[in-house]
Amino acid sequence: MTKHWTPLALVYLALGLAGLAGTWTYNVLAIVQLRDFVGDWVNSGPAVSSLTVDLLIAAVAGSILIIVEARRLGMKRGWLYVALSAITAFAFTFPLFLAMRERTLEAARAEALD
Repeated sequence: MTKHWTPLALVYLALGLAGLAGTWTYNVLAIVQLRDFVGDWVNSGPAVSSLTVDLLIAAVAGSILIIVEARRLGMKRGWLYVALSAITAFAFTFPLFLAMRERTLEAARAEALD
């Protein structure tokens, strides 16, 4: 089981554990306080903090993936997707990166067939 744990895999694992601890800290707090979890999303409370931690951890892991995968595939300016997320939204830049990644992979497949 200890075989094949790269530094990047350990970073993703640590982010996953931070996401679990961060979100469930607020989830348990909402349960203990008998809060309306879904209602708190539009008002305030532990549910908002849980959602914030959830999205933040996903954005950090996704940003690392973008940079590493762009380098691996030879995509230029992979860091730009992460930077653009600060002025647009990660919900926009991550799918945009995935679309451009798919184009890069398809181009490589087409080139391999020629």
